[in-house]
Amino acid sequence: MKADKTAKDLQAVEDKIAAMPEPYARIGARLHETILSAGPKLKPRLWCGMPGYATGRSAPVLVFFRLDDGVMSLGLSEKARIEREPDSTLYPSAWFLDEIDDATAAKVANLVGTAFR
Repeated sequence: MKADKTAKDLQAVEDKIAAMPEPYARIGARLHETILSAGPKLKPRLWCGMPGYATGRSAPVLVFFRLDDGVMSLGLSEKARIEREPDSTLYPSAWFLDEIDDATAAKVANLVGTAFR
């Protein structure tokens, strides 16, 4: 039964990404792949209508991405482990992107690794 819900959640996320207009469907697919590769125990599900990732189906979402009015954003929720920026009192929690290259994917993987430690 649990596997069925997990599979349905995954399918809902993949469907949501596929329904995004280009280039956001491609960016979303790469974000999804990167997030799951960096956190293989993560469970994707729709969160506020967009892809979110948590350690379990009922656990709080820690990493998410959204597409709103043609703007793609990646974010860490307040439940994520976030490291303060060097030489600053700021904690990074959201980024906008209109493309994803290898360097950006590596940064996302690093953020995911930190958020779920």
